[in-house]
Amino acid sequence: MLTLNVVNKELCVGDIRIVGVSSASIFLIGDTEVVSLSSMFDTPPESVIIAPFVPLPTEE
Repeated sequence: MLTLNVVNKELCVGDIRIVGVSSASIFLIGDTEVVSLSSMFDTPPESVIIAPFVPLPTEE
């Protein structure tokens, strides 16, 4: 089991620009008590296509 101790200090976030999101990603700003991650495939591994990024629509 992983134990992570964090000392919270002042956080000031300006602009954020996300260009793409991977197939398994998390983006957090601020506090959280618990993060639980799990993954499951019901297909054979050789039939899964994994791409590095999913493009997000651009703002015009």
